[in-house]
Amino acid sequence: MNIYDFKVTARDGSEVSLDQYRGKVLVVVNTATGCGFTPQYAELQELYDAHQKDGLEILDFPCNQFMNQAPGTDEEIHTFCTGRFGITFPQFKKIDVLGENADPLYKYLTSNTRFEGFGLKGAVLIPIVRSMDKDYKNNGNIKWNFTKFVIDREGSIAARFEPTASLDKLKEKVESLL
Repeated sequence: MNIYDFKVTARDGSEVSLDQYRGKVLVVVNTATGCGFTPQYAELQELYDAHQKDGLEILDFPCNQFMNQAPGTDEEIHTFCTGRFGITFPQFKKIDVLGENADPLYKYLTSNTRFEGFGLKGAVLIPIVRSMDKDYKNNGNIKWNFTKFVIDREGSIAARFEPTASLDKLKEKVESLL
């Protein structure tokens, strides 16, 4: 099994097979418009602008599971992201990334990776995350908005980056796969 086996839902409700991204390097990210990490949209767009021509796609999945930081409809979220950050990469329907209603794609991603830690920049998140998941250090569950998964050209998970990870490290990994 790899990422090409999954189907996701576009903002308009249509089904999208991830097989259409076969041969591309992907960054799959759960996002929120009202999060302290929301400015990462700008850096993700810069990465996309620099490397889409080389085979990079960024797949954006808004999620409202972390302190309700992605309020609004799918269209309201999209309007905010395009207006404020000029995003042009694909943005899908809002999903759950945790729990029994988690999207199957995210169940796959989290069951095949481990939490990488927040580092010093994420110390403020630890009490919040611990209150939601006492065993947070020992499982692959998504801990917060803007967790990123890098998928290689064969559809395999190549790396996971927590929201506090340096976007320079993300860029390095993506560029090494392109």
